[in-house]
Amino acid sequence: MDTTYFGNPMSQWLIAAGILVLSAVGLWAVQRFVLTRLTSFARQTQTGIDDLIAHVLSRTKLTLLLVIALFFASLSLTLEPMAALVLRRAGAIAIVIQCGVWAGAAISFWVEQFVRETAEEDPAAVTTVSALSFVGRLVVWLVVLLLILDNLGVEVTALLTGLGIGGIAVALAVQNVLGDLLASLSIVLDKPFVIGDFLVVGEFKGTVEYVGLKTTRLRSITGEQLVLGNNDMLSSRLRNLGRMGDRRGDMTIGVTYDTSRHTLERIPGWIAEIVDAREETVHDRTHLSAFGPYSVDFETVYHVTVPEYDRFMDVKQAINLGIHEKFEAEGVDFAYPTQLVYTAPLKGDAG
Repeated sequence: MDTTYFGNPMSQWLIAAGILVLSAVGLWAVQRFVLTRLTSFARQTQTGIDDLIAHVLSRTKLTLLLVIALFFASLSLTLEPMAALVLRRAGAIAIVIQCGVWAGAAISFWVEQFVRETAEEDPAAVTTVSALSFVGRLVVWLVVLLLILDNLGVEVTALLTGLGIGGIAVALAVQNVLGDLLASLSIVLDKPFVIGDFLVVGEFKGTVEYVGLKTTRLRSITGEQLVLGNNDMLSSRLRNLGRMGDRRGDMTIGVTYDTSRHTLERIPGWIAEIVDAREETVHDRTHLSAFGPYSVDFETVYHVTVPEYDRFMDVKQAINLGIHEKFEAEGVDFAYPTQLVYTAPLKGDAG
């Protein structure tokens, strides 16, 4: 037991080995106990923060626990400066790697939550967020790599400077791509539109089919696909007709001038009754609005509570047919452009 190996007696090595085993087992037991209690607590709550902590803690690597236990065991030994430095750096690298694992687990947890909540409503957003999560994990592990190199004694200042200059050059070269990428993130988080919405973007009109990292694709009324950059979409004045709560309908009807005043007074009531007879419509107003060149004009405004355009047109058609049927039954004539020509005999004409 008194035999010395690498500056420490055998008895001290056995003590260090015992500390190593006990520390590793103890740390593992504590980690499992805390994880079990936290997981049980998370199942009883509605908040997501405890689920996130439990998910991250479950990704704790046994390697980290062994490195920490090894560090505790080394405290009981007399080590050469180089060996002590190696142990310290190994411990620091293990902690840095474990932090990277935890950060990656947090990103994955957030993506899984997002997918569960929006997969059916917005599948394109799921694709975008998954791609952005890959970028996030890539950044995390780049930082981990730089910290590891710094712990190994590598001069990272010059490396960071080179990466910074190179990053600026790349950013300038692909600034349009980066603009669209950031715009896609804004679309995912702010949701100015989702798949299925009908948009009017400047002179373009169409239904959203896909929202990607760089472009958004619309299906126009005439059938062709419109591909617009995400940055262009957000920088334009965008009208989202898919978010309409209802649609406003208006029409002007002209009747002939030989219609009696009594009938003119009754026409607004007829139209209001026809509009209100439908469940999807709310009558706003009907008035005799003007005396036109060849007609007496009535202006009607109503709202259709169903925002779909096809349904709106069905309702509008039914109202128009109802008005036509009513006018036909009451003997009211619709006006149309007409001209009356009056003739008179010339002076001196015996005929």
